[in-house]
Amino acid sequence: MKEFLYKTYKFSNSWTGTIVIVLFVIFFIAQAFRIPSGSMKDSLLIGDHLFAKKFAYGISMPHIPFLEMSIMPWSDRLRLVDGDKPERGDIVIFRPPHNPKQHYVKRCVALPGDELFVSDKNLYVHHSEGDEWIKENFKDYEIIIYADKLWVKNPYMKEHPGIHHDEKIQNNGRYHMELFEFAPIRIDKDHYFMMGDNRDHSNDSRFWGAVPYENIEGSPWFIYFSVGENWEIRWDRIGKTPTDIEQKSHLDLAISERLREDKDDHGIY
Repeated sequence: MKEFLYKTYKFSNSWTGTIVIVLFVIFFIAQAFRIPSGSMKDSLLIGDHLFAKKFAYGISMPHIPFLEMSIMPWSDRLRLVDGDKPERGDIVIFRPPHNPKQHYVKRCVALPGDELFVSDKNLYVHHSEGDEWIKENFKDYEIIIYADKLWVKNPYMKEHPGIHHDEKIQNNGRYHMELFEFAPIRIDKDHYFMMGDNRDHSNDSRFWGAVPYENIEGSPWFIYFSVGENWEIRWDRIGKTPTDIEQKSHLDLAISERLREDKDDHGIY
């Protein structure tokens, strides 16, 4: 046993051993990504550097970093082993179906069997569990009746305060119609509908369709570095998970609401 441990130690200290260990970690445990766009603002910001949890939804097909070359180039498979499936509201890292050499990060808003449409920017979802389940689980949300079904208006916004719209984006013919109106669809088996939290500035499933399960790579783990537009380091984000950031946003909103109520009570405007 001691001899085996010694040989393992020696191997890990060699160049070959180091490369093998690093590739193993990148392929199966964690991979570093940088957020290049504002599509997930305010949940994830441009300049956030984060580790992705590669095993969150099974094991995807390993690709050589930077080259984006599969370790099995003779196969077009994107998944080795199935695992957990994304849930509604999860932030997911995936390869978009129209460009599988890139990685996108968005929020899952609909599962297989769910139905959804967009009207006047608002997202409406009819969850596959049915009307009674919707009434029981979305008591704090506005629910409408359309085509003899119940639809939840803008689900997830209360739980995830980073989801928002840009009031400056108006339906005046200058922007893609999918931002404002999207016809009702049912999500296919093993597919997931993804949308950015910065709803009016996101290239997502509204434009290129739902994401197959095999394209899903993982989920954000934690931010290991964050730098702003002027190269200032955002120390308050380092080491935080998306859940940590959302909890802080909930707290900030609660404090702002309380201060506003206090001002109203004292006649300050």
